[in-house]
Amino acid sequence: MSRSPAAGPPVLGARALGRALLARQHLLTRSTMTAGAMVRHLGGLQAQAAPRPPYLGLLSRLDGFAHEDLTALIEGREVVRIALQRGTIHLVTADDCLTLRPLVQPVLDQGLRSAYGKRLTGLDLDALAAEARVLVEEEPLTFRRLGALLAAGRPDRDPAALAQAARCLLPLVQVPPRGVWGRSGAAAHTTAEHWLGRPLDPAPSPDDLALRHLAAFGPATAADLQKWCGLSRLGPVLKRLEPQLLTFRDEHGRTLYDLPDAPRPDPSVPAPVRLVAPFDNLVLSHADRTRVLPEEYRPRVMTQNGIVLGILLVDGLVAGSWELTEDESGERTVVIRPFAALGRADRQAAEAEAERVLAFAGGSGTVRFEEAG
Repeated sequence: MSRSPAAGPPVLGARALGRALLARQHLLTRSTMTAGAMVRHLGGLQAQAAPRPPYLGLLSRLDGFAHEDLTALIEGREVVRIALQRGTIHLVTADDCLTLRPLVQPVLDQGLRSAYGKRLTGLDLDALAAEARVLVEEEPLTFRRLGALLAAGRPDRDPAALAQAARCLLPLVQVPPRGVWGRSGAAAHTTAEHWLGRPLDPAPSPDDLALRHLAAFGPATAADLQKWCGLSRLGPVLKRLEPQLLTFRDEHGRTLYDLPDAPRPDPSVPAPVRLVAPFDNLVLSHADRTRVLPEEYRPRVMTQNGIVLGILLVDGLVAGSWELTEDESGERTVVIRPFAALGRADRQAAEAEAERVLAFAGGSGTVRFEEAG
C-alpha cells in the first residue's frame, strides 16, 4: 500500500488486492468454519453446473470438509439452488435466498426481456405467474413440464418462453436430488416460499448487499459490486456507506471501498497452490479480474460457450486449468493443464491438491499433467 505525493486515499496495487481477495475467500489458509457459514460468507457459490462445483468450492476453502456436510444442508433445506447474482444459479443459505432474490429481480427481468421479450408480447404475466405458482407448489416441476402445462391454455405461445417467464417472475428453487453429489435428477422447481415455509424479505437492503460483497470480495469498486450481482447504478449505495468504510485507489486511480476490519495482508504474504472449482466466483466477481486472473489467460479459463474452467492458482494468480474426469469404468483422473512450466515445488503442491480432490471424490485415482505448449 502506498500514497501518492498529493493528498488522497492510499493506493493498493494488484498484488495487494489479490492477497486481500484470497484472504477473504479463505484461499490463503483453509478455514474451520462450517459449510453453511462459508456458503453465507461467500454470498453463495455459483452452481448451475450440478453438482460438483459447490462441493469443490468448499473443499478448496475448508479444512476437513466432507460430502455430507453440504448434502445435509441441501436435503435439510438450509441451503438452496436458485437464480440470483447475474441471473445464474447459485447455492445460497435459506436466509440469503429470501433476501437476495427480491434484490436481483431487475437482473432477471432484463434477462427475460433480452432473451424472450418478443415471444411474451401481450401476455398477462401476472396471470401466468399465479398459474405457475399453483402448479409448482402442487409438485416440483421441470421447466419442460411446467412450460407444457402453461402452454395448454396458451397454445399460440412458446412453452420454453412461458417456463422462463415463470423462472423470472417467481423465486423458483431447484429441489433435491438435483445438486447433491453422487445422485442424479432433473432440475425440478418449486417456489422458495413453499420450500422454506417463509416469505421473501419485504424490504431487502442494497446496503447489506454491498457490505456482503466487500466482506467476501473487497476491496472493490462500484463496477466490481455491479459485476458480482448484475445490478446497475450501485455507486450511490457505496457513496452513502462511505462514512463507515475505508477508501483506497487502485493503480488506475479508481476508488476502492472496503470494510475497516477486513483483512488486507501484506503483498509479500505467501499464497499456496490451490485448485479452485469450475465457475468459481473468485474469477467472476470483479469488473477488473486481473487481481487473480492475468488478462492473457482469461480466454483459456472463460470459454466462448460460457464455460468457466477450474483454475490452478500459483502465487495467488491463475496459472493453469484443471478438471476431474471419470471414465466408464469409474476410474477418476485429475488433469492439470499449466499455462507455463511449473517449478518443482509448485508442481508437487499442485499434485498434492489434486490428490486431495481425488480422496474427496471417492478414493483412488490418477493425477496427470498436460504440459504447457
